[in-house]
Amino acid sequence: MKRSRFGEEQIIGMLRENDAGATVADLCRRHGMSSATFYAWKAKYGGMDVSDARRLKALEDENAKLKRLYADAMLDNAGLKDLLSKKW
Repeated sequence: MKRSRFGEEQIIGMLRENDAGATVADLCRRHGMSSATFYAWKAKYGGMDVSDARRLKALEDENAKLKRLYADAMLDNAGLKDLLSKKW
């Protein structure tokens, strides 16, 4: 996955600039991003504080780790079932 060149603090700052009255076109031109990116960020980070965004990132990382652990456990389980079924 491509890493964003903007951090959560910067993204939330841009969204607050828009709430303060700056237009989307001006923000996009000033920061070098597309309007689609801005609206995607608004959908994801709209109404959040910086601490909320950090918590969201931590939860996403933990969720990805748990998904990997679950996939590994299911792979081991399938391998054991295969091994036992072939022996008998």
